[in-house]
Amino acid sequence: MPAPSPSILGLSYLSIPVFSAVAGAVLVLFFFSKYFRLRKAEVASIAVAPEPKPTNQKSSKHSVNWHGHKKSHARSHLHVPDKDQNKRHHPLEANTLKGHSDSVTALCFSSDGHSLATACADGVVRVFKLDDVSNKSFKLLRINLPAGAHPAAITFSDGASTVVVAAQVLSGSSLYAYGDVSLKPAGEGHYQVRPSLPEAKWEHHKVHDQRSVITLFGTKASYGTADRSTVIVSCSEGTDIKLWHGKTGKNLGAVNSNQLKNSMATISPNGRFLAAAAFTADVKVWEVIYSKDGSVKEILRAMQLKGHESAVTWLCFTPDSERIITASKDRSIRVWNINVRYHLDEDPKTLKVFPITLCDAKGSVLHYDRISLSPDGRILVATHGSTLQWLCAETGKVLDTAASSHEGEITGLAWSPQMIPLGGTLAFVLATAGTDKKVKLWSPPDAR
Repeated sequence: MPAPSPSILGLSYLSIPVFSAVAGAVLVLFFFSKYFRLRKAEVASIAVAPEPKPTNQKSSKHSVNWHGHKKSHARSHLHVPDKDQNKRHHPLEANTLKGHSDSVTALCFSSDGHSLATACADGVVRVFKLDDVSNKSFKLLRINLPAGAHPAAITFSDGASTVVVAAQVLSGSSLYAYGDVSLKPAGEGHYQVRPSLPEAKWEHHKVHDQRSVITLFGTKASYGTADRSTVIVSCSEGTDIKLWHGKTGKNLGAVNSNQLKNSMATISPNGRFLAAAAFTADVKVWEVIYSKDGSVKEILRAMQLKGHESAVTWLCFTPDSERIITASKDRSIRVWNINVRYHLDEDPKTLKVFPITLCDAKGSVLHYDRISLSPDGRILVATHGSTLQWLCAETGKVLDTAASSHEGEITGLAWSPQMIPLGGTLAFVLATAGTDKKVKLWSPPDAR
């Protein structure tokens, strides 16, 4: 009779390897199944993760981008009107352009009124296409300035095709001219495809040495023998003022206000006169003399406007270039006739004086920071802080007031040079810029 096989705890020696193999396989399957479940969850979570938002990094070179504009892209492109259009604070407020990531420092319309260019402290220039001011979205061009350049002033040149920007950099002020910024409809509301991106046509650096450019205005020179080229006047925070050729960037001349420090300077619509406001009560006016070939020959001192009792804060020309309107800290507005024979020592005359009636909460009369006259010469708009006020240019009567037109200080004013579509009508539209990162569009009040 055979002997019984040896065993441990009732298990034969042959059963132990089999049992070990089975137990090991179970453990391996358990751990691998857990691993694959975790891996599957990880892959699933990666598949549904949202795409990271692109960072808005500035390049050291000029960068220009056109954005197509659809309602579904409003949030990502950030260049649509304010989504809270039903929460307008004033009945004249027609639209709000958002998307600027910092204070809007300046703005201007093209000569046809259908393009609005803005300069922003975020280093980006934006050109909006205003087919209709009441639209819910607009075509937008973004121009990224070189790294470290902070745009302070802006104007159009050559109609709507070129925009000129004054920007502050560490070495001083620079001027950049970008061509081909217009985008014309190709028909049926669609825009033609741009074959290439616009580039800087010309640029100048240290245009006012280390001083900042505080205002930049351009116009088509049409007086006398002028060749109808765009001329641009840049005003520094010092006392120097320079004239530039809009197309070539050539420096056409310079004058010095010799008035401590400039507040602003501008040029008449026909390109004949330059006028500067400074921290004095007087306004100096120069005449631009044109040669027979249409080029600028020289800039001569013409006249001085005397009559205010305190510093003139802002001024503007009338559309016919024959009058100047000034606002002063003496809390008055004056209308001057400059169509005089100054070369025969005939002095400019004060035609009208309007008292400023805008008051603060304590009843103290305030002064106007900025003024701008509508292209038809009927409405004068003025600002103080965030307050916007419309006045009848003929009588000085206050037509309307928006006490808090922006959530910060108003930094720029511009009228559309031509009537543009506003809902079902045509109107001269006012645009305002503010430190609240917004641009607002306003319909005009009844000027009667």
